[in-house]
Amino acid sequence: MELYFNDNFFSAGITDIMDEEGMKVGTVDLKSAFGSSLDIYDASGAKLYEGKFPFFSGKWRITGPDERLFGVLRVRMSFFSKRYEYDAGERGVYEITSPAFSKEYEIADDSGQPSASFARTSGWLQSGAFCLNNRSGRLDSYELVAVVMGVHAIQKAASNAAH
Repeated sequence: MELYFNDNFFSAGITDIMDEEGMKVGTVDLKSAFGSSLDIYDASGAKLYEGKFPFFSGKWRITGPDERLFGVLRVRMSFFSKRYEYDAGERGVYEITSPAFSKEYEIADDSGQPSASFARTSGWLQSGAFCLNNRSGRLDSYELVAVVMGVHAIQKAASNAAH
């Protein structure tokens, strides 16, 4: 399944999740410009996932509407590429990688098999816009939207800390 979604310039407000035909299939509620948290809703408006940084943590936690933990995203040290790890509990640990200056990312399961990919489709001075292609049978596409937005939130936090 291919999905398109984006961040807002001030990281607040509601944005649409669209399928490859341009039909609205859900929304991302970017809760606040002063914090990094979001909710993911399906087309009927049912809340599916929440993504956020716990207090004083650099790890992005993805939970369900009942606070059940689905997974934890964290950055992995790398000098010549961008690397992240998504621990989805009993569903496996997924490695997210991208060459240093690329906007394209691959998500591979713990056996190294490709599970999904995403690309940042926006320019340098634009808010983040993404295209997600999910090929996984174990990870929900809406959950991966929360993962991609988590990668984006980690990158923004690192950029802000550098300034």
